[in-house]
Amino acid sequence: MNAPFKTPADPLDAPLWDLSDLYASREDARIEADLERAGALVGELNGLRGQLSAAQGDPAVLGQRLDRAITLYEQASDLLGALGAYVFLAASTNRNDAGAQGFEATVREKLTAIATPTIWVTLEINQLEDTAVEAALKAHPAAARWSPWLRRTRAMKPHELSQELETFLAERGPISAQWPRLFDETLAALKVKAGKDGLTLAEALNRLSDPKGARRKAAAEGLDEALGAKASIMALVLNTVAADKALEDKWRGFKRPADSRHLSNEVDGESVDAMAEAVTAAYPVLSHRYYALKARVLGKPKLDQWDRNAPLETTAPRGWDWAQAKELVLESFSDLGGDFAERAQGFFDKPWIDGKARPGKQSGAYAHPVTSDRHPYVFLNWMGERRDVLTLAHELGHGVHQTLAAGQGSLLADTPLTLAETASIFAEGLTFDRLLKTAPEAEKRGLLAGRIEDGLNTVVRQIAFHRFETRFHDERARGEVPVERIGEIWLEEMGGSLGPAITLNPGYEHWWSYVSHFVHSPFYVYAYAFGDLLVAALMETRAKDPDGFTPLYRRLLAGGGSKGYVEALAPFGLNPRDPAFWTIGTKRLERLIDQFETMV
Repeated sequence: MNAPFKTPADPLDAPLWDLSDLYASREDARIEADLERAGALVGELNGLRGQLSAAQGDPAVLGQRLDRAITLYEQASDLLGALGAYVFLAASTNRNDAGAQGFEATVREKLTAIATPTIWVTLEINQLEDTAVEAALKAHPAAARWSPWLRRTRAMKPHELSQELETFLAERGPISAQWPRLFDETLAALKVKAGKDGLTLAEALNRLSDPKGARRKAAAEGLDEALGAKASIMALVLNTVAADKALEDKWRGFKRPADSRHLSNEVDGESVDAMAEAVTAAYPVLSHRYYALKARVLGKPKLDQWDRNAPLETTAPRGWDWAQAKELVLESFSDLGGDFAERAQGFFDKPWIDGKARPGKQSGAYAHPVTSDRHPYVFLNWMGERRDVLTLAHELGHGVHQTLAAGQGSLLADTPLTLAETASIFAEGLTFDRLLKTAPEAEKRGLLAGRIEDGLNTVVRQIAFHRFETRFHDERARGEVPVERIGEIWLEEMGGSLGPAITLNPGYEHWWSYVSHFVHSPFYVYAYAFGDLLVAALMETRAKDPDGFTPLYRRLLAGGGSKGYVEALAPFGLNPRDPAFWTIGTKRLERLIDQFETMV
């Protein structure tokens, strides 16, 4: 590992997770046993086919059958979800292991074969009249607990296809997934030459925060070359994923490429557009202004793109070993009160975290939910930097959120993206507040700069990503987009968001190609900005009454996906349908830049 500085303990001390709570290995006999159990549950479920429609005239019977069908559906989903999670988690740390990748693909094909025959469930539910469903839930109260899931399922009714087409799409799923697989394996195998060093993608991206400009430049130029060499492959992947999505969207009747994501998030597209417009309008007072100030601090007329996340001081910033980071993050969680720190502690004790960066491990970070009866896992590439401490807090926020929502059951615990980033960004904010509070005066300007940059990366940069993605999909609808044109769109959107104080150096046109969300989860990225601005409003609320805030916040997270974001935020006196709601977050970030300007 090539770390930019030495920490008090080797960053490689970060843990490896233990997946044995799921399965011991690829040879674990429980894998085949659970596949058989899932198949049996699906068989029992399929015995109810046609009986929901037949019971529309009898509310009590329909309520009972709905309850039984959805219960079986959830039980089968739990088994299939645990299997899917295991093969993904195991493969994500071994992207250069052909056996692990092949095993993941094979198991996913088996899961699809088992799950596909259940397509009738949602189709038949959506053939029921609204009045019949309402009467059934009243007549059989036990079924009423499924109301939020039924609400989300029935929202898809106008976009459902015939059973034959739905079956075809489901069976095609594992084949379509090979494009994201190609994307992941290509990036995992990427070798970045930075001076005399050969770096992985994660290590090269980390070096962009090195205190020495020459090392940042070398890493950036190495990334230019490495990403440029694979740009044609990545353009093919992106074009194919977008075309595949557009074809399905056309059949389902979605008018805009992002509409299916908005529907799953239970958010109006107009609200997302309003948020994106509010952030774009704030570019000059946020990112443009900040990077001009940063250039002044660094003594440059303009920043090169590799200076965007450069530390302000040329001396090595404070490094963090794993134990120090763990202590700080847990203390930050305890500031919130309740059982938040205790739940976070469990991830370290078990261990449910894979933090050690190593060859073959994919880049990035995530918290992966499994099912309501299986705990989540946290994944990151630990380098011992301040940013890694905040990433640890962010992903643990997700993990704690997932454990709190588990009581809802797997179907209801699933949280729309409008609320999915709430706990993670909130935890990151608490951790930064403690970092700043406990830092020596000499470090505070650098920490404040880091916090501003994190905010810009989460809000401004993600909206720029969203705008890039939207423009790309719009152009893809008219035909394949050449790699050169993808680079042009990227430079236009990144340049607009970063402003005139940053030079986008030659080679930067290829950097869209490592953003995994464009391939794995089209139109996911706006959720980060949504979550950050939402959390800013929540943190302003907490500042007024910390003790009263905690129980409300815990109930919000424990609710999982049982409530839409408007209903979930009502107890806090917040209305995200009010355009002024979005300015709370941008104004909060602007105040941090005001504070930074006094230190320049």
